This record gives sequence, structure tokens and C-alpha cells, in this order.
Amino acid sequence: MSLAEYARLQNIPLTQTSEPVPEPTASSPDRDEASPDPEIGPFSPNPDSSSPHPDTINDSSPNLDGSSPRPDPKNGSSPNPDSSSPRPDSEASSSDSRYPEDTVSASTQLTGASLNGSSQLEQRVTLEDGFYYEPLSTQLCRYITGISFPASEDDTIPEITFGELRYVHILHYDFDGNPAEGELICNEFIAQDLVEIFYELYRNEYHLEKVLLIDEYDGDDNASMEDNNTSCFNYRPVEGSASLSRHALGLAIDINPLYNPYITYTKAGEETVLPASAAAYADRSVSFPYKIDEDDLCYKLFIQHGFIWGGNWNNVKDYQHFQKTK
Repeated sequence: MSLAEYARLQNIPLTQTSEPVPEPTASSPDRDEASPDPEIGPFSPNPDSSSPHPDTINDSSPNLDGSSPRPDPKNGSSPNPDSSSPRPDSEASSSDSRYPEDTVSASTQLTGASLNGSSQLEQRVTLEDGFYYEPLSTQLCRYITGISFPASEDDTIPEITFGELRYVHILHYDFDGNPAEGELICNEFIAQDLVEIFYELYRNEYHLEKVLLIDEYDGDDNASMEDNNTSCFNYRPVEGSASLSRHALGLAIDINPLYNPYITYTKAGEETVLPASAAAYADRSVSFPYKIDEDDLCYKLFIQHGFIWGGNWNNVKDYQHFQKTK
């Protein structure tokens, strides 16, 4: 369901959001730790197991998807994330000299930003202009219920509550090299990590095609991957399993999934690539734009913040996927 359709049904006036765009600056993060091996870590998959997806909530490992060609990105060298402390939104100064004249188009309408409006302003935590997180408003909770969040008529009690989730607003560069707004819903536990990581990605002009709520795709993970959408919270099981994904707790995120697919292997060595259109990007020995590997800025930042990368799993490979243990 689109934002316009939902607003019409609920008689909600849409508000437009526009955030000043921080000026990108060159910076380079130190990279010192190697990615953990799930076989010896808490998310270790069973090497003899034919199919468990490591992205499970009870200590397994990955989950996910894909890719598709475009102009060469500026996947920056390594920045030095300065983990600035969050400050209440009221203290954020839009007059800071780092914020140039270019701004994101005021015609942009993000679902979460429109539904949250200014209702959560007192609880908003802002890192820099355009990079903040806050609780979900009643309207936003209603919007995602039955899509990314289980409907109340479902028999099972969700393993997460609305109160544990946070709405995250970011800025990013799209594949045309233009600044754009993005939004995610995540667990409060990783909200600060995400605004700091995406701020550094933005400063280094790292390209993300889209960053939209999975609800824009009716909660369909495959559709979101096919559209190369970066997303986080989605209350769903691991692909091909009854176990909940880390995405169900808002503790995992998928980055540029079309170019960084989720790959499973049979005992005979046959592979399945998700999304299917990402097959051209399954061979990670080939160089192509938007590929996440251990030299990539995105990888370095997430690892520095204590996340595990699905590309380092053994039984499956989930190159788009980063998750953190609470």
C-alpha cells in the first residue's frame, strides 16, 4: 500500500520533509578487525546441516540477496567514523558551516517521516542534520501493522514490541550521484550505530540506490531486493525456514541487495541465488560497481560497529547482510 493510499483511507494529511544535506568531506576509517567466522562464533551454522540459514534468531547465521549494473559509484576509501554522540534535536544547528546550499528536494515524501511528522520531536536523537532516530508514532505503527509488523489477529505474540523499534532518517547518494532521503525501521539497540554508519557513508559519497521501508513493497523481501532497496526491519522467518530472521528483531540490514546476493548451496555444490536477477553478481572474484567485500567502506564501518557480515558465512553467503547481537 502506498503512502498516498494509506493517508487517503486514514484521512491523514501528508507532510513534506526536507533536511539540509551535510557537506561530504573526505575521511578514512581505520580497519583493524577481521570478520568473525560464524563456524566458531555464536551464529555458527552446522557444517553438516543441509540448509539452515545462519540469520536465525537462536544463534545460527545469515539470510538474503542480490544485484544489477549502473554507473560507477564512489565507494570511498576508508573514512574515520568519529562516532559523534547524539544530541537532542533541539540542539542541532542547521547554521553549521558544514551544511552547504544544496538540499534534498522538498517534494520528497517519505512514508515514515510523513506519518511521524513532528509528533516524536521531543524524543528525537539527532547526530547531524538529516541523520536522526526517534520512536514510531501511532500512525506509523498502524501503517506497518499487517505488513512488516504482525497484525494483532495473528495467533503468535511477536518477539518484539513497537516500543523497541526506532524510525531512522538518513541522507544518502543515489546511483545518479544525487543526495536523497532514506528511511529505515530498526531495533533501538542499533539505531545509533546506523545513523553514525550512514553519516560516514554519506560524507564519503557512498552510493545506495534506494533506502525505503519494506512496507513500500508490501513486506515482500524479494521485491525489495529486486528493486535494490536497502532495508532493515521486517518481521519474517529466514528464507526456507520457520526460524525468525534477525530482520524480525530489527537487528539486521541489507545493503544494495541486487548487487550483493544471498546464495545457498546444496551438498552437490549447486547454488541458488536470491534474488534470481542477481545471478550475474554471484561470482565475487569479478570486480563490479556496488560490490561489498572486505575492502569496501560499508563493510569496514559495519564491522567497526560490531556487526557480523553474511559474506563471511560458510554454508551460505549473504553479501548484502549485516547483523548485530543484542
